[in-house]
Amino acid sequence: MNSRREFVKKAGMAGAVAAATVAPAVHAQSPKIRWRMQTYAGAALGQHVIKPAVDAFNLAANGQMVIELSYADQLVPTGELFRAMQRGTIDCVQSDDDSMASPTEVTVFGGYFPFASRYSLDVPVLFHQYGLGEIWATEYAKLGVKHISAGSWDPCNFATKKPINSLKDLKGKKIFTFPTAGRFLKQFGVVPVTLPYEDVEVAMQTGELDGVAWSGITEDYTVGWAKVTGHFLTNNISGAWIGSFFANMNSWNKVPPHLQQLLRLAFDSSHYYRQHWYWGGEAKLRVEGTQMKLTTIPDAEWKTVEVAGRKFWDEIAKESPTKAKVVAILKRYNAVMEKAGQPYRY
Repeated sequence: MNSRREFVKKAGMAGAVAAATVAPAVHAQSPKIRWRMQTYAGAALGQHVIKPAVDAFNLAANGQMVIELSYADQLVPTGELFRAMQRGTIDCVQSDDDSMASPTEVTVFGGYFPFASRYSLDVPVLFHQYGLGEIWATEYAKLGVKHISAGSWDPCNFATKKPINSLKDLKGKKIFTFPTAGRFLKQFGVVPVTLPYEDVEVAMQTGELDGVAWSGITEDYTVGWAKVTGHFLTNNISGAWIGSFFANMNSWNKVPPHLQQLLRLAFDSSHYYRQHWYWGGEAKLRVEGTQMKLTTIPDAEWKTVEVAGRKFWDEIAKESPTKAKVVAILKRYNAVMEKAGQPYRY
């Protein structure tokens, strides 16, 4: 009987100790982390390029963290995204460097840097195998921003109200495009115009714009631009847009490692989704789309634009050692692709 009493006594004490040890972990839940995120994309496009990834992350985070997603210009204008993120007003941004007016040495290469890529797969290879990822990470860390990852979007084609059949048809056209693309296209008579993303469709209808050089044909149909332009030029000045996910460095550092990894996985899933959505969409809509007529500038004439693109590279390389380093990588990469031949380059 004494042995039984001693056993019950010891068991009770052990249980009390265990309860005291376990209780705080059960009742003192970690505070939920909330991130405010804004994308460069409008609501219609955002349903593809970001919302599925955010929804997946929020589900997988299981209440430990939530991303609150806003679309183009909803919290701040796209051109103010970088500063808002740097201040911590916004925790996370999906954009190209160019559109969000990033004050880095690599900004000019974000978005559509003329002829830097031929296909969408060029972008992840450049970042993962040729060193662009390390350069971007270093440049943004200097400014208190975490460059999480880069991926490719669609090519940059002209969608216009009047058909483009030769370079002379571009002269005087008021075109909504990216800053660097606009800077390059000025030499061909294009008049670059900057507007809030959601105002583009109305600007096309009122005559404020003659066209856009912002995307491929998939976006033209998805966001409603196909019906207000009607013509699509198959020649492009870039095979894939370079866009990234960024975060305020303090916000990033407050996220525990397992959720940081989950963020990377979710954003990688977004990159992958765009790879197949755009690749399939560009071909399908060229063949089956009914709202846009296709035109093409002859190869011999378009070759002059490609040559101008390489001259533009050299101009940019003279601006700083970092820009020169990126241009050198682009040249080396494209030389490899050209020597590799089909299907890498034709």
